Amino acid sequence: MPTPVSQRVRKRRDALRAAGLRPVQIWVPDTRRPGFETECRRQAALVAQADHGEDGLNDFMDAALVEVDGWE
Repeated sequence: MPTPVSQRVRKRRDALRAAGLRPVQIWVPDTRRPGFETECRRQAALVAQADHGEDGLNDFMDAALVEVDGWE
């Protein structure tokens, strides 16, 4: 026999499903893991290096933003 808490959870989930939603499990990196900060810095440095070598990137991004302005 389910506990009152499990009944409330089931009722809430059933209501969400009835509203057309479904549960999704998302796995994300563990920010507490040793080495996480080092890896973030490594990847950020790679991106910065790639951006530095791309002369037209800022112009391209600015042009793209102009096209997006006003979208809803």
